[in-house]
Amino acid sequence: MKTTLIFATNNQNKVTEIRAVIGNQFEIITLKEAGIDIDIPEPHDTLEANASEKSQTIHGLTTKNCFSEDTGLEVASLNGEPGVKSARYAGDDRDFQQNIDKLLFNLQGNTNRKAQFRTVVSLILDNQEYLFEGICEGQISENQNGNQGFGYDPVFIPDGATKSFAEMNMDEKNKYSHRKKAVAKLINFLSEQTS
Repeated sequence: MKTTLIFATNNQNKVTEIRAVIGNQFEIITLKEAGIDIDIPEPHDTLEANASEKSQTIHGLTTKNCFSEDTGLEVASLNGEPGVKSARYAGDDRDFQQNIDKLLFNLQGNTNRKAQFRTVVSLILDNQEYLFEGICEGQISENQNGNQGFGYDPVFIPDGATKSFAEMNMDEKNKYSHRKKAVAKLINFLSEQTS
C-alpha cells in the first residue's frame, strides 16, 4: 500500500516541484485536498523551527502522517539575509518582485554575490518527527532572467550552471535544486521505513 502524506503548504509551486520529485512512490495530499483551510504562521527565526511548526500544526489537527518544508535564500555578504524572512523580505504581502528588487538594491556594487538556497523538511511519521536538509549553492545575478519557477529564481544561478533557475525547466532545475535534495533524503528515509 502506498504511503500517504499530507503536505503542509498552501504554495502550489512547491506542491508541483515536490510531486515532480516524488513521482508515484508516495501519495501527496495538499492542505486543500485534505479539506484544511488555514494559513500556518512562521514565527520562528530558523527554518528548522518553522518547518516543524507547520508539520506539528497539521499533525495536531489530523493525527495523520505529514510533512512540511521551509526554504530560505541565504546571501553571504548580507549576513545570511533574507534567510528565514525570504518570502516576506520586502513586507508581509509576499510580493516576490518587491523581494527581488530589495535584494538587488542591497547588493548594489557588491562583488561578493555568493548565496545558497536551503530547504529543511520536517516529516512526522507515526508520531515521530524527522528533519532533512537540502542546500544549493550559487550566485545572485545582477539582472533578472527567465520566467519559470517562482520566488528568487530569476536572480539565482546555481554553481555549475550558466542560467538562472527561472530559465530552467523542472528537469534542469532538479539537477541542482535544494528542495529536491531535501525531498530525496525524505524519499530514501520513507523507502527504508516502508520496505
